[in-house]
Amino acid sequence: MDRVREALRRALPALGMYAAARLTGMTVMAAWAWWIGKHPRTLLGHLWDGIWYTGIARNGYGLVLPSPTTKGVIFNDLAFFPLYPGLVRAVATVLPLTVVSAGLLVAWASAGLAAWGVYAVGERLYGRRAGTFLVLLWGLLPHAIVQTMAYTESLMTALAAWALYALLTGRWLWAGGLALLAGLSRPNAIAVAAAVWCAVALALWRDARTRRDWRPWAAAGLAPLGWAGYVLWAGVRSGDGPLGYFAVQRRWGSRFDFGRDAFRFVRHLIVARDYLAYYATVAVLAVALLALLHLALHRPPAPLLVYVLVLVVIAVGGSSYFASKPRFLLPAFPLLVPAALAMAKARPRTLAVTAGALAGLSFFYGTYLLAVARVPM
Repeated sequence: MDRVREALRRALPALGMYAAARLTGMTVMAAWAWWIGKHPRTLLGHLWDGIWYTGIARNGYGLVLPSPTTKGVIFNDLAFFPLYPGLVRAVATVLPLTVVSAGLLVAWASAGLAAWGVYAVGERLYGRRAGTFLVLLWGLLPHAIVQTMAYTESLMTALAAWALYALLTGRWLWAGGLALLAGLSRPNAIAVAAAVWCAVALALWRDARTRRDWRPWAAAGLAPLGWAGYVLWAGVRSGDGPLGYFAVQRRWGSRFDFGRDAFRFVRHLIVARDYLAYYATVAVLAVALLALLHLALHRPPAPLLVYVLVLVVIAVGGSSYFASKPRFLLPAFPLLVPAALAMAKARPRTLAVTAGALAGLSFFYGTYLLAVARVPM
């Protein structure tokens, strides 16, 4: 417990900056929402996928609906992984809260744990100053408002960050267990299992003594169980066999097509006009690809690079829901490492200008996404 308290004490400045950033962002969004006659709680807790998570938390799985706008698209709640709605249901059962409020409480607690985990990874690798800026940058992403919505990205980031920290500190069983839980949170959380496998493979290759230690083998076995277990269960539940989960995703219009759909959509944006959110998505993806290159040049630990690479490949290579791609990249916080290292070396005036510009962009764009834009997130 003493080590936990000391770790929390070191992280408090970063967590305070993160909390200030996200509270300010939510306040700006809430003020605009009230101004235009929308309720901030509804926008944060019961919008787009938040409606589906609320339904699962209330009633369990079983809702299947045809799309009212797109022929051939069928919405099935089996597309959503169970950990977040399960936690929401537990909180709503224990506390005198509605399911929507419980969903926000889980999301906000997950965001705090995620920020702490991001700091822990940054501090471990690059020191306290870089870790602090890594958290601040994560909290000031253009789409960072999603971190405090009733969505699963914060929960996955929390589990992923602490799993990566466990790998960096040689805690194999913690890494495997956290990867298992992460796999129950989101489809792209298979990236956490990939990071565990990478770390185990490197440890076995570099040190013959590790091959006689049962813990790395156990971590490698545990890591994919959450993801694979839900995919198999959902497939059988859907009636399409063990791999039926992927049929459920295809009926939603979501499949992995190696980026062909994304390329077609970018081409459409060049020759036609569309929502601001789509152009912002192009910018975020371009910056993410450049950040991936810069991260690789900084030679981070291989598990972190594998984790980020899998997330980027899934986000870029998936079809449909183009405006959601930045959200899919929210757990890829190591992409921010080069920028955090640069900020750690910058002068105070440069830091103030940079942080102010990022904050203005984040608060404006977050408000736009929730209160103005009419595109699925």
